[in-house]
Amino acid sequence: MTSDAIRCLVVDKRQSETLTTNASMNVLSISPDQLGIGTVDIEVHWSSLNYKDALAATGHPGVVKHFPHVPGIDAAGVVLSCTDGSYTPGESVLVTGYDLGQGHWGGWSQRIRVPAEWVVRLPSGLSERDAMVYGTAGFTAAQCVIALQRNDVLPESGEIVVSGATGGVGSLAVRMLAHLGYRVVAVTGKPKLAQQLLDFGATRVISREDLLDETTRPLLNARWAGGVDTVGGHLLTSLLRGTKYGGCVAACGLVAGAELTMTLYPFLLRGITLSGIGSADCPRDKRVAIWDLLAGSWRPANFDHLVTEVSLEQLADEVPRMLAGQHAGRILVNPQKHN
Repeated sequence: MTSDAIRCLVVDKRQSETLTTNASMNVLSISPDQLGIGTVDIEVHWSSLNYKDALAATGHPGVVKHFPHVPGIDAAGVVLSCTDGSYTPGESVLVTGYDLGQGHWGGWSQRIRVPAEWVVRLPSGLSERDAMVYGTAGFTAAQCVIALQRNDVLPESGEIVVSGATGGVGSLAVRMLAHLGYRVVAVTGKPKLAQQLLDFGATRVISREDLLDETTRPLLNARWAGGVDTVGGHLLTSLLRGTKYGGCVAACGLVAGAELTMTLYPFLLRGITLSGIGSADCPRDKRVAIWDLLAGSWRPANFDHLVTEVSLEQLADEVPRMLAGQHAGRILVNPQKHN
């Protein structure tokens, strides 16, 4: 790409004197000088659709503060230029987290401009497309596994619950944990995908109702060695109350609710750990080490299954499906594709 116009999906809100109307999504052409502040220009070959992106695409004020805006918290491609010498033109790189797709225009664009410290060289053995099959979802799943290991929840400790198991983070967590030898109990509200989860390595699949306990009992039967919770709400409290002594639950989502209504008994009587997972501000040294794991020994054989590819134009149909919980697996975005 030269200095020609750059195609991207732009979200905007029309302002009136009394209110802000609903956001609109349009694929537009912009000039390079509109890309914003940064030292590295990257031609984006792949991005992805995450739940946070879907919120940004509808103008959610908790995700996007300023409009117009280009969503996309993930991006992978090649360096076009770097003004501080940190990267060489032609290098394959990826960007996830930091402020990409939130305060800073993101990966739903043929080109991005970002600070050099946000950029990670693509690890050996990982293609640009592979990097976005993982994306923030896979990076988050890996952090969850690390949290379990850090708290001595190992394959021999017992069953590990993964909630929202057909989603981006959940499906990758199932595959990653199974690959590392854990016995995984996949929780899903999509029974038609149960066999897919078993093929991913889950030892068994249960419904949300099988995990959920909405009573006020402070403790439930101790069934789980730990868990990866991608949804929050009552499912998370049920999981915490049913975790064995010394267990750990890694929490990384809140689509089912942001409130945690429970007693301290599971923490004080069973000594369990609730480990919050934050991907955007993960320190760079840890970030690079995690990507090396994802490119190497932690990469499951079937990690490329349940992946859909879309263009920028097709995102207008995919965003509402994501918000309605109708998606499964990973949605890759190809900004270079023209419909």
